[in-house]
Amino acid sequence: MRLPPLQSVRAFDAAARHLSFTKAAEELFVTQGAVSQQVRQLEEYLGFKLFHRLPRQIHLTEEGAQLAQATTAGFSRIADEIERLSRVEETGVVTVSVLQSFAVKWLVPRLGHFRDEYPDIDVRIHADDRLVDLRTEGIDLAVRFGSGHYPGLVCEMLMRDESFPVCSPAYLAANPELKTPADVAGHQLLHDATTFMDHPHAADWEFWLDGVGAEGVDVSRGLRFNSGDMVIQAALMGQGIAMARTSLAALDLAAGNLVRPFAQSVASSGAYYLVYPEEHLRRPRVKAFVSWLKNEVAETLREIDPDEADVPVEG
Repeated sequence: MRLPPLQSVRAFDAAARHLSFTKAAEELFVTQGAVSQQVRQLEEYLGFKLFHRLPRQIHLTEEGAQLAQATTAGFSRIADEIERLSRVEETGVVTVSVLQSFAVKWLVPRLGHFRDEYPDIDVRIHADDRLVDLRTEGIDLAVRFGSGHYPGLVCEMLMRDESFPVCSPAYLAANPELKTPADVAGHQLLHDATTFMDHPHAADWEFWLDGVGAEGVDVSRGLRFNSGDMVIQAALMGQGIAMARTSLAALDLAAGNLVRPFAQSVASSGAYYLVYPEEHLRRPRVKAFVSWLKNEVAETLREIDPDEADVPVEG
């Protein structure tokens, strides 16, 4: 037997609980006449009366009372299941795809803050520089560096990066002649050879030296790494002067583990973007992570430059 229209069943259930078409209409945000019509259509479908209709009141028939028990139980089970699923969405797991260097030097050191704020949500980090399909690979959101062009996805700018040299305090103390950018000539240069599809020179020495107008430096020599976090690690070990990016060096600069021998920095033409399918943000756990991530970025900007405190994070 085919089930009757759900709308008619819903109207009957409300009317049976209130024993009033008027109160049922108020609950369902429809007119009293619409409820009465839906109930009448259900009676015609079933072939028997569900209510005794009196001038100012209604009463359930025997068949109506039996059906009311079933509909009340059925809708109650549906409501309970929806509530259970909602609780799962508010907890569970958030899967994030990020660049390896960003994960190691920026995201992972801050994840404890997220755990403190949302202890019921677990985070899975996919440190992957490749392009991923967020809809088919089970990934909730991604952080990518580029120009913000990701067709079919919501794209919000998290933060712009700047490039500047860094070294260990001991290295700077041992090389007091480092006064101007051109003074890096003859020093061991540590290169971030990370390539981005639309920003191949986002953080290299040539890009920075051109930006500050320094000449006479041979940038072909030195150590090259294909991940920004390794560049930072080499600088921490005193192996030379690294070309760093704001996002990757912020914590070590704040802790005094790294220093900037020169004040000059060059803004990158790219930025970090938060990328996700629009429907994913309807998941409470994803929404919570996105909100936390934006707040952490704002805090990072305040640590780097207090004047950035009131600058919107979103692009």
